[in-house]
Order: sequence, then C-alpha cells, then structure tokens
Amino acid sequence: MNTADGVRILRAADRRSAVWKNGGGVTREVAARPEGAGAEDFAWRVSLAEVAADGPFSVFPGIDRTLTLAEGAGMDLVVGGARRLVDERFTPQHFPGDEPTDCRLLDGPVVNFNVMYRRGAVRAGTAVVRGCVALAARPGETLLVVALDGSAVLERPAGAGAPEELAPYDAALAVGPLRRLLRTTGRAAVVRFGPPHP
Repeated sequence: MNTADGVRILRAADRRSAVWKNGGGVTREVAARPEGAGAEDFAWRVSLAEVAADGPFSVFPGIDRTLTLAEGAGMDLVVGGARRLVDERFTPQHFPGDEPTDCRLLDGPVVNFNVMYRRGAVRAGTAVVRGCVALAARPGETLLVVALDGSAVLERPAGAGAPEELAPYDAALAVGPLRRLLRTTGRAAVVRFGPPHP
C-alpha cells in the first residue's frame, strides 16, 4: 500500500519464508534494493531471521551488517575468531558480513532483525526507538520503520487522512524528503539508508 507522500506499508503477513542452506533457520525478507535483488547483487537488504539451531552464519563478501536481537535469550557468536555475546534485546550489533561467524544459542530459538548493506556503496544506520519520535529523511535518503515489539503508528500531516498502523513486524518504507511522527507501544527499528560519505 502506497500513500500520497510515498510511504509504502509492507505487511508481515505477506512475506515469504526461505529456509537457510544449512537448515538452521528461516529468513523472511522485509525489503531490499534493488527490489527483487538476490544475495549477490543487493545494495541493501533487511530481513527477520528465525534461528533454531547452532551453526555458522552465511558469509556475504563485501557486506556490512547490523543484527538486532528481537526475540529470545540470545546468542554467543564468534565473528572472525573474536567472541561476541548478543544477549540484550533491541541493541543493534555491527559486524562485517564477510567474516566467518559461528552461532551458539544461549537458551532456545531467537528472532534477529538483520540489516545488510554493501560496503562503500551504501551508508546505513539502525536505531531502536520507543514512544513518540519525529522522523525526517532528506532527498536521497530512504527510511525503513519496522515494529519489533508491540504496534506502531505513523501519523500523517494534519488534514492528510488517518494514520498508518503497523502491527508487530509490519514495516513502512519511504524515500525522502519525508517528515512524519512515529508513535510506538513498544519498540520499533528505524533504519536510514543513504549514499556513502564522500
């Protein structure tokens, strides 16, 4: 669903699931650019991954990634030989996607919010917010909002109609310029994509 100011609502119920090659989890793509791009040619890709078993993560050459634990007790990762404990929900963790990464679940399955972007070609920042937050995107920037915990509402400008409501794991995608107000009952991820720094 597209709105007058270019906000596109992406419902969680419409996503397809893909089983990992190693069978250790399931991934559901939220959005990618170019749209329909595969693992070898995306500029950026955002997904929700259900990790059900210990094992290695896929390696993505030339890709940086930000992982946010959305559900579960967490993971003990070894990234490029260095241990990294991911046991705090809603805290973005940044690491290179081309480093070999092994995962051990701390206490059962988890759901991770994943942002991957091509190094040197795209700039990306992920924040997890709650409450009432003013959103703004400049021309050339793209914003992706995903309700991670509870629901969220994107207010429209006065007189522009009813707000868009996001159920858990629903998303809103918009290209700047944009100004909106985001209200959450829990937490939402706000991902900002733009051209690389000169």
